[in-house]
Amino acid sequence: MKLIINDKMFEKFEGLNIGVIIAKDINNKGIPEDILKQIKDKEKFIRQNYKTETLSEHPKINCWRKAYSIFCGEPKKNKSSIESLYRRILSGEELRHINKLVDIYNLLSIKYMLPIGGEDLDKIEGNIELTFASSNEKPIITLGDKDARPPHENEVIYKDQISAICRRWNWREADRTKLTEETKNSILVIEGLAPSTKEGIEIVTKEFKDLVEKYCNGNINYFILNKDKREIEF
Repeated sequence: MKLIINDKMFEKFEGLNIGVIIAKDINNKGIPEDILKQIKDKEKFIRQNYKTETLSEHPKINCWRKAYSIFCGEPKKNKSSIESLYRRILSGEELRHINKLVDIYNLLSIKYMLPIGGEDLDKIEGNIELTFASSNEKPIITLGDKDARPPHENEVIYKDQISAICRRWNWREADRTKLTEETKNSILVIEGLAPSTKEGIEIVTKEFKDLVEKYCNGNINYFILNKDKREIEF
């Protein structure tokens, strides 16, 4: 199995670096109480230091708005995962426990202001690609939706040989491959655009790896993908 980034992604998006964690034979059951406490502390910090009215001006948010505009992702309507998280927190919402992997990546996502997500590898068929949608992509059900809809042509998606597994880059993941407490093998990604750097993404990826090892055990490896290394096999 491979993760492959389409060459055109590097032509369109400045400073693209993707941290990847492959976590196998993990235990994703249980509640990581200290991770949840750290999330609460970070939520309090965000509410004290950010404002909804000016959030879109932050460089680590604005870079995703610009990226969404490039592929017609309608950034004002369909926000990147990191902007959505911050806006939920600023509105007073508290991030709830989902499972250990999701709790960990929610913490790191709001801590470093980066989109982070993951998929259950046992629900993936064939290779995974980060690419642009064709005109005939299959409809998928995304998390929180009841009806299946296809990605738009040229929309940035992650996909396997069956269908898209995440739409509008990091806007919403497919229900088919979501992480659950039963997940044993997973792929996790940390996404960076300028002003984030390769070095910065690697720091977060290493921290992510350490936390997954601590809370989920298993066999954990990490990689950094960019214009110099566009695919991995695992």
